[in-house]
This record gives sequence, C-alpha cells and structure tokens, in this order.
Amino acid sequence: MTAEAGTSRYLPVAEHGLIGDLRSAALVGTNGTIDWYCCPRFDAPSIFASILDADRGGSFELAADVPARTKQFYFPDTNVLITRFFADDGVGEIQDFMPVVDDSREADRHRLIRRVVCVRGSLPFRARMAPRFAYGTQPHSVHVQDGQAVFETPSLTLALTATVPIEVSGPDVWSLFKLHEGEAAVLALDRVGGDVAPRFCALSEAEHEFNATVTYWRRWLSRSRYRGRWREMVHRSALTLKLLTYAPTGAIIAAPTTSLPEQIGGERNWDYRYVWIRDAAFCVYALLRLGFTEEAEAFMGFLSEHVHLSEQAHPAAAGTPRPTGPLQIMYGIDGRRELAERELSHLEGYRGSAPVRVGNSAVDQLQLDIYGALIDSLYLYDKWGQPISSAHWDSIGELVDWVCDHWDQPDEGIWETRGGRKNFLYSRLMCWVAIERAMRLAGHRGLPADMPRWGQARDTIYRRIMSHGWSDQRDAFVQHEDGHVLDASVLMMPLAKFISPTDPKWLATLDALGDDLVSDSLVYRYDPQASPDGLRGEEGTFSICSFWYVEALTRAGRLDEARLAFEKMLTYANHLGLYAEEIGHTGEQRGNFPQAFTHLAMISAAFNLDRTLG
Repeated sequence: MTAEAGTSRYLPVAEHGLIGDLRSAALVGTNGTIDWYCCPRFDAPSIFASILDADRGGSFELAADVPARTKQFYFPDTNVLITRFFADDGVGEIQDFMPVVDDSREADRHRLIRRVVCVRGSLPFRARMAPRFAYGTQPHSVHVQDGQAVFETPSLTLALTATVPIEVSGPDVWSLFKLHEGEAAVLALDRVGGDVAPRFCALSEAEHEFNATVTYWRRWLSRSRYRGRWREMVHRSALTLKLLTYAPTGAIIAAPTTSLPEQIGGERNWDYRYVWIRDAAFCVYALLRLGFTEEAEAFMGFLSEHVHLSEQAHPAAAGTPRPTGPLQIMYGIDGRRELAERELSHLEGYRGSAPVRVGNSAVDQLQLDIYGALIDSLYLYDKWGQPISSAHWDSIGELVDWVCDHWDQPDEGIWETRGGRKNFLYSRLMCWVAIERAMRLAGHRGLPADMPRWGQARDTIYRRIMSHGWSDQRDAFVQHEDGHVLDASVLMMPLAKFISPTDPKWLATLDALGDDLVSDSLVYRYDPQASPDGLRGEEGTFSICSFWYVEALTRAGRLDEARLAFEKMLTYANHLGLYAEEIGHTGEQRGNFPQAFTHLAMISAAFNLDRTLG
C-alpha cells in the first residue's frame, strides 16, 4: 500500500494524547480510538497497534455514533485525558485514564478505564474492542458472561467489563448504547490471570478511581518549584516525562512507541521503548531543575541496580572489555542488555511506512558522548539532590579512567548513524564534560582522584576540539574532525560550559548554524546529503535541536531572537502540548511520540530563558 492510499486510515501522529500508569502507556486519538497499547509494560508486545497497521494491529474504538466534532484536553494538572464529542443533539465526553499504583514495585493488576459521560442533551455511542495480541500474531479466544468479556491467549489474558450491554462479533466485542444528560457508562480493561481475578468496574468504582488518579497527578505536580513564564507548557512536559517513567525500576524510556516514521514511506523507523543513558541523564537534569528529586534518585537506583558502571562487572569474553566500552548506550526497562532488533513484516507500518521494527540494534554502537551525559547527571544529582555514595564515586573513577584512555576513538555519535564511525565533535565534547565534571565533583567533595592524569586528558581533548573541530572554510565548529559539515549537536558547546556563549568563534558558529540548518526556528540535525548517515530518505527538523538553539541564543544574549524562536516552537506542539521527535515541512509531527528528549530540552530552554529575562 502506498503512503498516500493509507492516509485516510490513519490519524496524524499529533492527533493523539497519552495516558499511562508508570508501567505502560496508551495513545488515544482525537476520534476516541486507542490505537497503541502494550500490556503489561512499555516494551511488551502490543495489544492495540492500529497506528502501525489499521487492519491487523488491533484497536479499542469508542465514539459518538453520529457525526460529531471532537476536542481533546487533559483534566487540569493531570494525565487524565478528556475527549469531547459535539453533536446536534448533545455533548458527551470520554474520560480515559490508567489508575496509578503508589508502590514502586510491579503491580499485578493493570487497568485502563474509559468513562463515558453525556453532559448535554442525549448522545448515542458505539464501542468496539478489537485486541490483536503480540503485534497481531497471536490468536485469542473470547467469551462474554455477565457484562464481562474475557480475551485469552496462552501468554496474556485481558478482561473487559462494561456497564452497558456487550456482544461478541468474531474475535471482537462491540456495544451500542445511548446516554442522556447526566448519565454515564464505564468500560474497563484489566489484565487478569494468576492471582488477579476479573473485577467488575461499577460506575461508583470508576468515579473513585478517577478522583484518586486526579489526586495522584496533582499531588505529584505540586512538588514542582517552577513559577516562571510558560508554566503550563513546562508542567505538561514534566507530566509527560513522568508518564515515561517505569516505576518498578526508575527507568525513563525515550518514547512509548516504536516505528513511527521520521519520513512517511521511509525506513527511519526505530523502537524507542528503552532506556537511553543519554536521554535519561538529560531527563534527570530537567526534573532536578523543577525540583523532582525523587525521580532523579529513582534513576540513580536504576543505574546502581541494573547498569554495572564498572568495566570489570561486564561479562565480556575471556575477561576482556566490551568493544563498545563499559556502558551500553541503552538498556531494557528492567536493565536487560539484549535488545535484538527484528522486523515485523506482517505490519504495513504507519501510513505504509515499513519496516516496523522491535528491538534496536544500535545497542551495540559505540557512542562516547553517553559518558559525559551520565557523569554530568551524577554531578548535578550530587549538587541539587543527594550527595553521591562512595560506591558511585568508585564507579565514576573507573569510567573517567576509561574515557581518558578511549576518548579519541571514532564512534557512531549522538545521532546513531549507520554509515560508519567518525571522529564526531559532540563525542569529544562530552568526553571533556565527563572528565571536567568528575574533577569538579572531586574538588568540591574532597574525593580521591588522579587529578594530574584527568587534567591532562581534559586539556588534550579541549585543544583537539579547538584545532580539529574548527573549520576555517565554514568559520564554524563542525560535525567531525577536519570536516566542513555543520551539525546542530555543537549547540551543546556553550550549554555544557565548554566555550563562552559570547566567544567570537562560538558566535560565528551560531550564525553559520542559523544560515544553514535553521528554518523558522526549526533546526535540522545536519544535511544527510553532505554527511551520509547510511540510511535512505530525508528527515524533518529535530525538535530537541530547536530548543538547544533557543538556549544558545539566550546564553549569547540574543534574547529577542531566543524568545521569538521559543514562542514559535510552542506553536508546533500538538493540541495537548506534546511533541514527537521531529517536525516535517508542513509542521506535522514525525517520529516516535511523545519523545522525552524533546520535552526535557523544552524544560531546559524555558527555565534558562525565563531566568535570563528576569
């Protein structure tokens, strides 16, 4: 199927909201359909995946059964999603949410509640529950009894309870019902089996769960210390980052989806349901700035329990270090290391954008920048959270020693290119950050460190960047050593405090980036034609780079430009304030959605711009 032929069968990516319970998440379209949900956790095989295949993916449809306009919003200061239907004879709404279990370890019951309310006049509704287990590969049985439908497979059983009549139709369940003003109906989906028995969700229980879920999110958000401009957008980003947290381990995933394309019809489709050390470390920074120290502490716990920071702790063959270093670039939400990538050829992909991938082979790449991101987050945690432990410091020392020995290797870089390793400037920059932050931490706390060795390596990296990362031809810092290609990742140079934000060389670089990579505040990562990355097709602008650009302008004192660019970026968010990874030529959201990296960069840009404006 061509991308054009499939357009009408797929909502735009931006026409979705996200709900979750800190273990899994679901995308709910503005049409009322849940078209992405994995149970019981983020990286489990999908139950609903019609966003990746409208016919074979499975979905949970719920909507007015008459022509109606729709609008969608979050119940204020929560992750409870409201989808409203405006018809000639009435107004109704669906309240979608997943109750949050307060304890930090795995809960057996996973519940998704859909409460339907008629608020004016009367309105008929239709519902169709059509699960397709294991990415649509595993058949299931279904039987209905006493207002409850049980969908069963050998590996997973779900129960749908409803306060309205439901009937079986093949592998699916459907319902038609009408509500009058003030009336409500509830459809609740539970994971059952083992010690978890099916449990009916009465109207009174749904109301109790609704109020408890609202209270949970509002209590969490009340811990924010942010009182500046753009508070609503900053808090929505914080709530989104929290939704992407896996409570049992403290892991923070890059995005809740897989294979939403960076280009319609293209092959740049990746699985983001894992913990990138880089992304999660930046998340810790953003959350600490807002005052959410518990989340930072939980991520430190994930590192301690699941990510062995010591090179010697890795089970490498014959005791030799891993070829990609002591750290992987990403891990499973439970800390697992094997994330084998495979293609699901039976799914057509969003609007025909194949392949659909699960797993991620980039796990085996060498990306040296992660060491700087990780150690910077540990430094900030020590500064704004809790003093790091002696065990953490021992691990940091081992990592810094490794960086001192290996910083000058070519690698795949921050953008995970599949076109061969290069001497990327950003990787050098973050190796400098790793050593510099560790030295700063040692000096502040009086911790033992090989300062002469570390200082020599730090200074060598600095001189290497200044001599080989600068292009006289471009009058700018460039993507890789002795090259001439511009790359938006160098925007991190002043943000990481490597160079003064008003240094003449940096200001020239900022102007060059503005001329070549910026389009109406939107920033491209690089030009794939000038710097082949091993993949076919084009990509949109990269939203995290757009917010880095705002912050770089802010630090350079170009506040009018920074504020205008920031305000423009806000207009590219969807109706709920959510961002995917990229933005296309006509302003459409592209890539996995919503993306943690973008939201954390938005928080940082807002925080620093607001503080500078005074």
